[in-house]
Amino acid sequence: MVKKKEASEKVSEESKVGESFSGSYWMIATVLLAILLIGVLVYNSTKGISAVEAEKKIVDFGTSQGVTLEVLGTKDVGSMYALNVSISGQQGTLYISKDGKYFITSAIELDTVPDTPATDTPTQTTVTKSDKPISELFVWSYCPYGVTAQKPFSEVAKLLGNSADFKVVLYYDGHGAYETQQNKIQACIQKYDKAKYWDYSIQFVDKVYPKCSSARTEVCDKTESTAVMKSLGIDSTKIFSCVASEGAALIAADAQRAQSLGVTGSPSLVVNGVIVNAARTADAYKTAICDAFNSVPASCDTALSTTAGSTTGNC
Repeated sequence: MVKKKEASEKVSEESKVGESFSGSYWMIATVLLAILLIGVLVYNSTKGISAVEAEKKIVDFGTSQGVTLEVLGTKDVGSMYALNVSISGQQGTLYISKDGKYFITSAIELDTVPDTPATDTPTQTTVTKSDKPISELFVWSYCPYGVTAQKPFSEVAKLLGNSADFKVVLYYDGHGAYETQQNKIQACIQKYDKAKYWDYSIQFVDKVYPKCSSARTEVCDKTESTAVMKSLGIDSTKIFSCVASEGAALIAADAQRAQSLGVTGSPSLVVNGVIVNAARTADAYKTAICDAFNSVPASCDTALSTTAGSTTGNC
């Protein structure tokens, strides 16, 4: 999903499997699809291809058509590989069948279609006010665009945490095992040490993400996350026990929550169950959440940063 931006913000959103690309990407993808469907990518083996072979096949084909295509991550999704790719600066997901014969530009999992269909630009609905607003930030933990939102959201949570409910919802893990692990870590910290989670979230953005978004390994993610937990007095042994025993269920619940709301973009801010368009700054998030109070707390008068973070790294 590509979310509607403030006039000064011109950054593409990363989204869940099935995201639409915009502009020039679709022209390129349409040409690629048309050619592929008439048999350009014919693979004779009946044993199927590996993920590495799928990546090479799509890159080589793009090159043969004069298109520069970079594979940023690959996930096995059953009968297909989902390849997170960048074409001419636009990011999204392509799918290659495991026999190597076909690719498609989007896929919908029929058993898990959300009750509310996703759209490229969410309909802005008035947020119902409440005494204690519920604020949720939906992200992939290693999505660079989600990361730019996670820190300002955490700063607002630290400011308003006694007046509103806050949660970071780790709803998808399209980058691989290291992202799955981090999603579980953050879900577990929120369950067992919520008071310290917001400091962990900020330090994840500042310390863990810069190193491990490049390394892309579970070892880096675990090592750096453990160091941050230790510095904050979070019991890492307890958290990793949760990761092993409860992590899968926690992030599955997050994925279901996203589906129920029709959330597909990382980041997505939801206040009292409504997707809200807001700039990715602490002050903009504070304003969106404070507008949802029946009685606005004095802390809403506190000025926060109006500067959006810059993206670093690739998805």
